[in-house]
Amino acid sequence: MPRVAFRLRIKADKEQEYEEAHRHVWPALLAKLKEVGISHYSIFRREQDLILVMQVADFDAAWTALDKDETNLKWQQEMAALFEPVPGLQPGERFAMMKEVFYLD
Repeated sequence: MPRVAFRLRIKADKEQEYEEAHRHVWPALLAKLKEVGISHYSIFRREQDLILVMQVADFDAAWTALDKDETNLKWQQEMAALFEPVPGLQPGERFAMMKEVFYLD
């Protein structure tokens, strides 16, 4: 199964609020993530920078489905207040996708 990773950035002084929210991710959202094919999903944080890593067969199809899901839309609306633009995001890019250069299974 393909693995993907991308970078997000949270606002200064919002780190603890972000972590608290992710200690209590809504069960309906977790179920939806699995339903669209996302698994082995991790979020790593260093200061304001986040790296999200997951396995998903079709990343674009998964996010298209999530964009139509009411639970996800509500979660994203609440999280939006915590984010700031990611440096280096190219025009038209939704996420700052990372290129995998090494993997040890």
